[in-house]
Amino acid sequence: MNRFTKQLLPFCSLIFIISLWTFLEPDTFLSVQNFKNVLSRSSINGIMAAGMTYIIITAGIDLSVGSMLAMCGMIGSVAMLGFSGASLAEITGGSYVEMTSGTMIMGSLVGIAVGGLCGFANGMLITRLKLAPFIVTLGMMSIFRGAAYLMNDGKPFAVSDYAWLDIGTVAGIPSAVLLFFAVLGAAGFVLKYTPFGRYTYAIGSNVETAFHAGIDVNKVLVTIYTVAGICVGLAAMITTSRASTSQPTAGLALELDIIAAVIIGGCSPSGGKGTMTGTVIGTLLISFLRNGLTLLDVSTNIQLVVIGGIILLAVTTDQIATKREK
Repeated sequence: MNRFTKQLLPFCSLIFIISLWTFLEPDTFLSVQNFKNVLSRSSINGIMAAGMTYIIITAGIDLSVGSMLAMCGMIGSVAMLGFSGASLAEITGGSYVEMTSGTMIMGSLVGIAVGGLCGFANGMLITRLKLAPFIVTLGMMSIFRGAAYLMNDGKPFAVSDYAWLDIGTVAGIPSAVLLFFAVLGAAGFVLKYTPFGRYTYAIGSNVETAFHAGIDVNKVLVTIYTVAGICVGLAAMITTSRASTSQPTAGLALELDIIAAVIIGGCSPSGGKGTMTGTVIGTLLISFLRNGLTLLDVSTNIQLVVIGGIILLAVTTDQIATKREK
């Protein structure tokens, strides 16, 4: 399998999935509203997948993104409520609290900043303690989820006025979709056209060679995990806006979809390969796949099996192609 074929395969798979659901559920699937819903739901996964793309290109992984999303949403919501003058009883009791645009923006920035700090912590543990990304993020996944549950004894925080990131539009386009493409566009530009992007590929291809070539490997990796955390923080605030509450259960098993989207889009788990265009295609493929299965009344449990099988297929295909290239 040559390089061109490998890059074309995810796109062909996306076209196949869309064609299949068009044939099976033409009336429901082909509606404008359904496509808007798919794009809107893709925004959360796509923004997180942008950061995950950089991580996987460096041969790393982040299993904590789902739990991080829950914690960022909880802290961002508390910040909004606190900035709005709510009392502790009102915050923990779920009472309606009127919020201004200013307090919502400040709370959103807090949630995004918390994501950056979480990503920074992951990066520092990986680089300074020389721990495997899998082990670090597995442990942090548990810590972030536990912290989200502890914040309000497992209960959500209500932010009823916080809805613009979900229902807001700019020129008729949902704000979440605009953020999705803005983040993916910026991440793609940096990855393809800047020295930082070249450093990312170099580290994933051979970390020792990158180090001897003068690249500050630790600095680049910490930056990548920090930016990935910021992406998770932004996705957390969109998730919170969509539900008008922050749930400690938010993002459960979400890392499966994020990692699947990036790998299906052409990123190699062994590092050194991947594009942001592929990540967009992988994200949309997963979203349309879930959307079609839901329209066909296929249970969520079966959807998990299907997604897991697709990941195994994508990794197997990559390994076979890599061996043939050698």
